[in-house]
Amino acid sequence: MSMSSAELRSESRSGRIRRLANPASLLNRFGLLLVILIGIVVMSQISPVFFTWVNFTNVLYVSSLTAVVAIGQMFVLLVGGIDLSVGAIVAISSVFVVGFWQDLGLPTWLTVLISLATGTAFGFINGFVSTKFRISSLIVTLGTMSIARGIAYIYTGGSNFAPIPGDLAAVGGFRIGGTFPVVIIFALVIAAVAHIVLTNTRIGRSIYAVGGNPVAARFSGIRSDRVQILAFMVSGFLAAIGGLMITVRLGAGSASSGTGLELTVIAAVVIGGTSLFGGEGKVAGTLLGVLLLGLVQNSINLLAVPANVDLVVSGVVIILAAGVDVYRRLKLEPALARRALERQKREEARRDAAARTPLAEAEPAESKVDQPN
Repeated sequence: MSMSSAELRSESRSGRIRRLANPASLLNRFGLLLVILIGIVVMSQISPVFFTWVNFTNVLYVSSLTAVVAIGQMFVLLVGGIDLSVGAIVAISSVFVVGFWQDLGLPTWLTVLISLATGTAFGFINGFVSTKFRISSLIVTLGTMSIARGIAYIYTGGSNFAPIPGDLAAVGGFRIGGTFPVVIIFALVIAAVAHIVLTNTRIGRSIYAVGGNPVAARFSGIRSDRVQILAFMVSGFLAAIGGLMITVRLGAGSASSGTGLELTVIAAVVIGGTSLFGGEGKVAGTLLGVLLLGLVQNSINLLAVPANVDLVVSGVVIILAAGVDVYRRLKLEPALARRALERQKREEARRDAAARTPLAEAEPAESKVDQPN
């Protein structure tokens, strides 16, 4: 006896509800958000300054720069690579946008375009060399990190470029209602665009496919090299945007801008659920990872913890996040898959039993009718 479409839909809905109600599944989906909420509650009790509008806008303002660069890093991790040059690209973008305006008298819009083109060019070099010459992206981006940072220091002579162009400062420093930085909205718009590209476009599906299984992606007709190069170019472009944002924040172009930022964004992306092995990750998770690190940094400052402790915390967080990622891929997800398969088999057995019951009841009745009087 076949089940009706309504019964099938009901079974499907109940199955989804059971999967969502599974504690391990809930922890996998919402664990990071739970950690952030617990941290907010704890810090609001420890520090009276923490749970204030000024402090929250400050956390979001600082995190917006990290979020933009982290989204670019996420594209690279999704295709199975890694980009260590993002911090140096932030620096070279910062000094170019101010230096070319001061030294060459170029209009601000042109110096902005040059900075963005420089970041994108570094991304192209990273992607091209790592894919065409089969050199690990870790090594390639380590080299371009040194090159970009060196160019920034040579151009500035080790000093900062100030002041910054007035129109750049006016746009980047604008606050809605005089209190809410427009930079935060800008970062959210970039995140929304990245989410749409990854979830609703062909190139987004190709990025996930290349990171998940590059051989299968290549056999299915996807130009894996081009997809990987594009991912690195996105990373370089967004790092250059991050350089413009940090220039507005500091009020100067500095060759030391973005130092150590590559570790912070890698930690944020991995904490947000993006796999170090590629093919898995979401923009929303990256934003939560950035927010968590921002809250940790803010808490360290409010608690007057000694300087540079945040570097230790970032290193520990990266190791823990990598360990959690490996555990999730090798232990948690296979366990959830096995439970789902066992549950499916039990449901199929129950449906088969329910389907056989009416037939078993009907057979005695038929035999009773056939008996002669």
